[in-house]
Amino acid sequence: MRLGIIGLPQAGKTTIFNALTRGNQPTTMGGGRFEVHTAVVDVPDHRMDGLSTMYRPKKTTYAKVTYADIAGLDGSAGSDGISGQLLNQLTQLDGFLLVVRSFENVSVPHPAGSIDPQRDLETMLAEFMINDLIVVERKLERLDEERKKGGGRDKAVIGREFDLFTRMYETLSSEETLRGLTLNAEEEKIISGYGFLSRKPLLVVLNYGEGDDIPSVNAPAGIRTVGLMGKLEMDIAQLTDEEAQMFFSEYGIEEPGLNRMIQESYDLLGVLSFFTIGDDEVRAWTVRRGATALEAAGMIHTDLQKGFIRAEVIGFEDLMELGGMTEAKNKGRLRVEGKDYLVQDGEIVHVRFNI
Repeated sequence: MRLGIIGLPQAGKTTIFNALTRGNQPTTMGGGRFEVHTAVVDVPDHRMDGLSTMYRPKKTTYAKVTYADIAGLDGSAGSDGISGQLLNQLTQLDGFLLVVRSFENVSVPHPAGSIDPQRDLETMLAEFMINDLIVVERKLERLDEERKKGGGRDKAVIGREFDLFTRMYETLSSEETLRGLTLNAEEEKIISGYGFLSRKPLLVVLNYGEGDDIPSVNAPAGIRTVGLMGKLEMDIAQLTDEEAQMFFSEYGIEEPGLNRMIQESYDLLGVLSFFTIGDDEVRAWTVRRGATALEAAGMIHTDLQKGFIRAEVIGFEDLMELGGMTEAKNKGRLRVEGKDYLVQDGEIVHVRFNI
């Protein structure tokens, strides 16, 4: 799972990146220059902490998210769209954190001359839609030529593709993102290799200053917005665990805002966590929402999927209440599910199999 941290120059992308990853990348990169930094972080999860305390395993493995700090977007792609390495990077990402500047800093002037979160958000969304529109127009031209030429693919297949890309063209021409376009499984497969930017999951991060009010913007339907004091969170991320705890205690903070941000990032991707437990390892596994027990087994190991017999399942809260798997079995709270069972977030799953 790979999320790109994007935004206009001087929005604080690298500040947010450093906060989320405890990194120390320079925050003064030149605007418009293509550059990428990546880091993998654990997804904070109190349930993993509880399971680890209960089982005291040799190893505790949290779910992961990879962040990529991507510089190079400046809102001026124009009629040619986003080009080169930058576009290649963007299309391969699973989603975006769009950092929108909401802080004043006279030593770091905004390229547009003023702070206007709504303007900046609309600029970035428009850039992605323009780029997608260019791709769709070119595809329609090729399909039209293919349809006229004949002798190649089945005309019915070409016709279905033409209809699909026409719908996409009409959506984008109406200044709407592809994110809200409902597609069936066949249509999803057709466009899967294009990496359309305005269809990717997007979370807007309003980067505001310490002491400022939490800003707000009018985002399109389906796009969540969160506020984060990027500079403060970056400074906290550089502290030792002991120093950070002292800071939280002094100011009455239960947890750093970046923990919430990482969890928001994870949720953005449409995935969930299930757990496996034991003396050797307590581990969080990531699957798409709607995944079956058979698919979950395959995430653990292909042999478990091939020889799947059943899955023994219990929710995290039930397990903690009962005190362990033995107690859950004795009290009949451990459920037995088949391969088509839809795994729920936070469940402990033990797969029985035979190869």
